[in-house]
Amino acid sequence: MSLNNLKPAEGSVKNSAKIIGRGQGSGKGGTATRGHKGAKSRSGYSKKIGFEGGQMPLQRRVPKFGFTNINRKEYAGVNLDTIQEYIDAGRLSDVVTLENLIEERLVGKKDLVKIMGRGELKSKVTINAHKFTATAKSAIEGAGGQVQTV
Repeated sequence: MSLNNLKPAEGSVKNSAKIIGRGQGSGKGGTATRGHKGAKSRSGYSKKIGFEGGQMPLQRRVPKFGFTNINRKEYAGVNLDTIQEYIDAGRLSDVVTLENLIEERLVGKKDLVKIMGRGELKSKVTINAHKFTATAKSAIEGAGGQVQTV
């Protein structure tokens, strides 16, 4: 080993990032590796989402159609089989109110509730909700229960 072949230990020195924009003497001055002109050469440049180099973006090329009703009401559905499971487990009583459904986290506190007709109901239950499907209503009344619209 001699002075002309001394090197730091393997992994002890990290290669520094290339230093750019510090004058012509550095070899990376002038345009600072950004090329000439154009949006990418300028400070503050950031590409917009969906930008396709000036080509009409896909989002704008695709035809749009249909109608979205801004007054639409979304209902959170609860099925009869779910209600029966909760009754069997002792988590719901013979009167099911909106508050009970919110406590059991079947619906959110701001949700409109619709009782759906999937499954069968064996218990005699009074259910309070905003809406009922026809099958749910007949199943509840068939089991001897009552339907109350809020």
